[in-house]
Amino acid sequence: MIDIFLDRLNTIVPIPQVELDKLKNISTLSSIKKGEYFLRQGDKSSSLAFILSGLFRTTYLTENGKEFTKTFLLDNDFLISYSALLQNRESYFSIEALEDSSIVVIDYHKWKELFKDEISWNQLLVVVLEKVYCKKEAREREFLLHDAQTRYESFLREHPNLVKRIKQHILASYLGITPVALSNLKKRVKS
Repeated sequence: MIDIFLDRLNTIVPIPQVELDKLKNISTLSSIKKGEYFLRQGDKSSSLAFILSGLFRTTYLTENGKEFTKTFLLDNDFLISYSALLQNRESYFSIEALEDSSIVVIDYHKWKELFKDEISWNQLLVVVLEKVYCKKEAREREFLLHDAQTRYESFLREHPNLVKRIKQHILASYLGITPVALSNLKKRVKS
Protein backbone atom coordinates (compact mmCIF):
# COMPACT_ATOMS: atom_id res chain seq x y z
CA MET A 1 0.00 0.00 0.00
CA ILE A 2 2.86 2.41 0.68
CA ASP A 3 4.01 1.81 -2.90
CA ILE A 4 0.60 3.06 -4.10
CA PHE A 5 1.22 6.24 -2.09
CA LEU A 6 4.67 6.68 -3.64
CA ASP A 7 3.25 6.15 -7.14
CA ARG A 8 0.59 8.79 -6.48
CA LEU A 9 3.20 11.28 -5.29
CA ASN A 10 5.26 10.62 -8.38
CA THR A 11 2.28 11.62 -10.57
CA ILE A 12 2.17 15.02 -8.86
CA VAL A 13 5.88 15.74 -9.32
CA PRO A 14 8.52 13.36 -10.69
CA ILE A 15 10.64 12.20 -7.75
CA PRO A 16 13.80 10.08 -8.14
CA GLN A 17 13.39 6.49 -6.97
CA VAL A 18 16.18 6.83 -4.41
CA GLU A 19 14.21 9.66 -2.79
CA LEU A 20 10.97 7.67 -2.84
CA ASP A 21 12.83 4.86 -1.09
CA LYS A 22 13.96 7.29 1.62
CA LEU A 23 10.37 8.43 2.11
CA LYS A 24 9.19 4.83 2.26
CA ASN A 25 11.63 4.21 5.14
CA ILE A 26 10.01 6.96 7.24
CA SER A 27 6.40 6.13 6.31
CA THR A 28 3.94 3.86 8.11
CA LEU A 29 0.67 2.42 6.87
CA SER A 30 -2.19 3.00 9.30
CA SER A 31 -5.94 2.55 9.55
CA ILE A 32 -8.31 4.96 11.22
CA LYS A 33 -11.86 3.93 12.07
CA LYS A 34 -14.89 6.11 11.45
CA GLY A 35 -15.23 8.61 14.29
CA GLU A 36 -11.56 8.46 15.31
CA TYR A 37 -9.24 11.42 15.05
CA PHE A 38 -5.93 11.82 13.27
CA LEU A 39 -5.43 15.02 15.27
CA ARG A 40 -7.46 16.79 17.95
CA GLN A 41 -7.78 20.54 18.36
CA GLY A 42 -5.33 21.67 21.06
CA ASP A 43 -2.87 18.82 20.47
CA LYS A 44 0.59 19.10 18.97
CA SER A 45 1.60 16.84 16.12
CA SER A 46 4.87 15.87 14.55
CA SER A 47 3.40 13.99 11.61
CA LEU A 48 1.36 14.34 8.47
CA ALA A 49 -0.55 11.70 6.55
CA PHE A 50 -1.63 10.93 3.02
CA ILE A 51 -5.11 9.49 2.45
CA LEU A 52 -5.06 6.29 0.42
CA SER A 53 -8.79 5.71 0.91
CA GLY A 54 -11.48 7.19 3.08
CA LEU A 55 -13.02 10.49 4.07
CA PHE A 56 -12.02 13.03 6.72
CA ARG A 57 -13.14 16.45 7.83
CA THR A 58 -11.37 19.24 9.66
CA THR A 59 -13.39 20.90 12.42
CA TYR A 60 -13.19 23.86 14.75
CA LEU A 61 -14.84 23.60 18.16
CA THR A 62 -15.83 26.76 20.03
CA GLU A 63 -15.47 27.14 23.80
CA ASN A 64 -19.21 26.57 24.21
CA GLY A 65 -19.11 23.33 22.18
CA LYS A 66 -20.35 24.51 18.79
CA GLU A 67 -18.65 22.68 15.94
CA PHE A 68 -17.82 24.04 12.48
CA THR A 69 -16.65 21.89 9.58
CA LYS A 70 -13.82 23.62 7.75
CA THR A 71 -13.27 21.20 4.87
CA PHE A 72 -13.51 17.62 3.67
CA LEU A 73 -10.46 15.56 2.72
CA LEU A 74 -10.53 12.57 0.37
CA ASP A 75 -8.21 10.11 -1.35
CA ASN A 76 -4.90 11.70 -2.36
CA ASP A 77 -5.26 14.58 0.10
CA PHE A 78 -2.87 15.25 2.97
CA LEU A 79 -3.86 15.36 6.64
CA ILE A 80 -1.86 18.05 8.37
CA SER A 81 -2.12 21.07 10.62
CA TYR A 82 0.61 22.82 8.68
CA SER A 83 0.74 26.11 10.58
CA ALA A 84 0.88 24.21 13.89
CA LEU A 85 3.85 22.20 12.63
CA LEU A 86 5.62 25.28 11.28
CA GLN A 87 5.06 27.25 14.49
CA ASN A 88 5.56 24.27 16.86
CA ARG A 89 2.21 24.88 18.56
CA GLU A 90 -1.11 23.18 19.20
CA SER A 91 -3.50 22.67 16.30
CA TYR A 92 -6.42 25.08 16.00
CA PHE A 93 -8.59 22.33 14.50
CA SER A 94 -9.30 18.59 14.63
CA ILE A 95 -9.07 16.06 11.81
CA GLU A 96 -11.76 13.38 12.11
CA ALA A 97 -12.35 10.25 10.02
CA LEU A 98 -15.89 10.15 8.61
CA GLU A 99 -15.32 6.66 7.19
CA ASP A 100 -12.96 3.80 7.92
CA SER A 101 -9.81 5.02 6.20
CA SER A 102 -6.33 3.94 5.16
CA ILE A 103 -3.52 6.47 5.47
CA VAL A 104 0.24 6.67 5.21
CA VAL A 105 1.74 8.49 8.20
CA ILE A 106 5.04 10.36 7.83
CA ASP A 107 7.21 11.98 10.48
CA TYR A 108 7.20 15.62 9.36
CA HIS A 109 10.68 16.47 10.66
CA LYS A 110 12.28 13.43 9.02
CA TRP A 111 10.51 14.30 5.76
CA LYS A 112 11.81 17.88 5.94
CA GLU A 113 15.35 16.47 6.25
CA LEU A 114 14.92 15.04 2.74
CA PHE A 115 14.46 18.59 1.40
CA LYS A 116 18.14 19.39 1.98
CA ASP A 117 19.37 17.13 -0.80
CA GLU A 118 16.57 16.94 -3.36
CA ILE A 119 14.65 19.77 -5.04
CA SER A 120 11.70 17.58 -6.05
CA TRP A 121 10.47 17.59 -2.42
CA ASN A 122 10.25 21.38 -2.55
CA GLN A 123 8.44 21.17 -5.88
CA LEU A 124 5.95 18.69 -4.42
CA LEU A 125 5.33 20.92 -1.42
CA VAL A 126 4.68 23.93 -3.66
CA VAL A 127 2.15 22.01 -5.79
CA VAL A 128 0.33 20.71 -2.71
CA LEU A 129 0.29 24.12 -1.02
CA GLU A 130 -0.99 25.78 -4.21
CA LYS A 131 -3.87 23.30 -4.34
CA VAL A 132 -4.73 23.89 -0.68
CA TYR A 133 -4.48 27.66 -1.11
CA CYS A 134 -6.86 27.69 -4.09
CA LYS A 135 -9.34 25.51 -2.17
CA LYS A 136 -9.12 27.83 0.85
CA GLU A 137 -9.59 30.94 -1.27
CA ALA A 138 -12.67 29.47 -2.98
CA ARG A 139 -14.16 28.55 0.40
CA GLU A 140 -13.61 32.05 1.79
CA ARG A 141 -15.14 33.58 -1.33
CA GLU A 142 -18.25 31.42 -0.96
CA PHE A 143 -18.78 32.55 2.62
CA LEU A 144 -18.17 36.21 1.91
CA LEU A 145 -20.15 36.53 -1.31
CA HIS A 146 -22.80 33.80 -1.44
CA ASP A 147 -25.87 32.92 0.53
CA ALA A 148 -26.50 29.45 1.98
CA GLN A 149 -28.49 28.23 -1.02
CA THR A 150 -25.74 29.21 -3.44
CA ARG A 151 -23.14 27.49 -1.20
CA TYR A 152 -25.29 24.34 -1.10
CA GLU A 153 -25.80 24.30 -4.87
CA SER A 154 -22.07 24.80 -5.37
CA PHE A 155 -21.34 21.90 -3.01
CA LEU A 156 -23.73 19.66 -4.97
CA ARG A 157 -22.01 20.58 -8.25
CA GLU A 158 -18.46 20.20 -6.99
CA HIS A 159 -18.96 17.16 -4.72
CA PRO A 160 -21.95 15.16 -6.00
CA ASN A 161 -20.58 11.90 -4.56
CA LEU A 162 -20.06 13.32 -1.07
CA VAL A 163 -23.69 14.19 -0.32
CA LYS A 164 -24.58 10.55 0.40
CA ARG A 165 -21.40 9.98 2.43
CA ILE A 166 -21.89 12.89 4.86
CA LYS A 167 -24.48 13.16 7.61
CA GLN A 168 -26.85 16.12 7.36
CA HIS A 169 -25.64 17.86 10.54
CA ILE A 170 -22.04 17.69 9.26
CA LEU A 171 -22.98 19.13 5.87
CA ALA A 172 -24.96 21.86 7.64
CA SER A 173 -21.93 22.78 9.76
CA TYR A 174 -19.84 22.96 6.57
CA LEU A 175 -22.39 25.28 4.95
CA GLY A 176 -22.63 27.44 8.07
CA ILE A 177 -26.32 26.73 8.69
CA THR A 178 -28.45 24.60 11.00
CA PRO A 179 -29.64 21.10 10.03
CA VAL A 180 -33.21 22.44 9.88
CA ALA A 181 -32.15 25.19 7.47
CA LEU A 182 -30.37 22.56 5.34
CA SER A 183 -33.52 20.44 5.28
CA ASN A 184 -35.50 23.45 4.04
CA LEU A 185 -32.82 24.20 1.43
CA LYS A 186 -32.98 20.63 0.14
CA LYS A 187 -36.76 20.98 -0.36
CA ARG A 188 -36.33 24.27 -2.26
CA VAL A 189 -33.49 23.04 -4.45
CA LYS A 190 -35.46 19.91 -5.49
CA SER A 191 -38.46 22.00 -6.57
